[in-house]
Amino acid sequence: MASANLRDELSCSICLNIYKDPVTLKCGHNFCMDCITCVLDTQEGSGVYDCPQCRAQFKKRSALKKNITLCNIVESLHTTQSDEDETGICCTYCIHSHVPAAKCCLLCEAFLCPNHVKVHNKSAEHVLKEPTTVLQKRKCLLHTKVLEYYCMDDVTCICVYCSAGEHRGHHVMKLEEAAEIKKEELRRVLHKLNVKRKETENRIWKLQELRREEQKKAADKMERVAALIRDIKRQLEDLENRVMDVISSQEEQVSLSVFERIQELEIKKDELSSNIHEIEDLCWMTDPVFVLEESDINDFCNGEAGDDQDSEGSVIDVGDPDEGLISEMLNRELSIITCMIKRIDVQEATEILLDVNSAANTIHVSGDLKTATWSEIMQNRPISPGRFGGYKVLSTVSFTSGQLWDVEASKSGGWVIGVCYPSIDRTGEKSYIGNNKKSWGLRCRYNSHQYSVIHDKKEITLPENVSCDKVRICFNYESGQVSFYELCDPKRHIYTFYTTFTEPLHAVFDVFKGFIKILK
Repeated sequence: MASANLRDELSCSICLNIYKDPVTLKCGHNFCMDCITCVLDTQEGSGVYDCPQCRAQFKKRSALKKNITLCNIVESLHTTQSDEDETGICCTYCIHSHVPAAKCCLLCEAFLCPNHVKVHNKSAEHVLKEPTTVLQKRKCLLHTKVLEYYCMDDVTCICVYCSAGEHRGHHVMKLEEAAEIKKEELRRVLHKLNVKRKETENRIWKLQELRREEQKKAADKMERVAALIRDIKRQLEDLENRVMDVISSQEEQVSLSVFERIQELEIKKDELSSNIHEIEDLCWMTDPVFVLEESDINDFCNGEAGDDQDSEGSVIDVGDPDEGLISEMLNRELSIITCMIKRIDVQEATEILLDVNSAANTIHVSGDLKTATWSEIMQNRPISPGRFGGYKVLSTVSFTSGQLWDVEASKSGGWVIGVCYPSIDRTGEKSYIGNNKKSWGLRCRYNSHQYSVIHDKKEITLPENVSCDKVRICFNYESGQVSFYELCDPKRHIYTFYTTFTEPLHAVFDVFKGFIKILK
């Protein structure tokens, strides 16, 4: 176990073999001189060099310094008996002891220890290789000769007899030369793979950044929603208190009025009670002269007449609190809260205006920069690199976040509405909306009134025509969507493009006959 761990520590992480001429990078990791040189050669021109083990990056190619201590350890390891345990290959001729093999002879198909290597035949036919080499794969199966050549036509290793026989006239070269050519191809493949790996790492980084941005947006939106809900709760509580105050105020006014009326009736009640007592006393008197002279019936009758009038107005129409006022307050406050709730999902859209500097001379732009109208009279605007030929006009600003706007287009005209990159051609066929990879549009053909969507010269005819003259263009930059909606009742989805945006987006309009007006 100790020797296995030692071998791991002394193995190059590139070729997985014991170090040969070990050198050290700036980050401290060691590699075979040939292995790390090959890797650094493939990274040449990329602008950065990576350590194959820890991925540490260096702007300049590291100067390879020989690790003298590690070289001594490796040399000591090769001279010890542990080589026998690692290879498991022993000398063929040392039959009485297990002596590790130092070489193998391809002709004799024998493994040789250092002593037998010295006395072995030194002729050219006896090819000596490392003892780890599989002997059967180093010989021609047909002629049992050492494989020395490579046939490029048949893509196979051959011996000298094969090259003079069935492979005569073929493109044949030495194994070493063929191996170098293949290594060069492998280096090119390795370079491409390293570039692709770098691109993949960049894509992963961008996606991670996108995920972090989306998480931040979600957290911000959650915070806005929470703050909005807290504000709504506060406003509802304030609304409740104000409504209760109104009801309480109305109740107090009614209560005061009733209380005053009760006091008035209490006074009249006392007066009536007094008259009743006087009349009762008179009724019990026996002196007729006193009854006739001291009392006047009209006084009591006048009091009763007043009482009748009081009795008619004694019932006060209290009624309910002013429900109209309360209803008006509730509707007004709740409409404000509803508008606040709508702000959760609807972003504030930037105002869309038409750019006169991009408008073709066949397009008349209104003074408020909201309407583009086809005109038979040329506008004679100055020629500029940003001006369209044909019938097109851009918006003044571009966007890199979600936006929507509504437009009204004349049914009798021909037009295209959509979005495009600012780098779109301004003249020629590639300037047509949807006739390139830089624009996405909804088209209404003149006269036929046939509707379609178009992008990259691929036009899709819509099965159903747009029934109203108002259309909504909505795009989500992050998710790569451009959608068109028909603003009828109810609103109807027309079509959605899915893509990945690489530039900011402008609104773009192409008007041939008729007009297009930006509503919002």
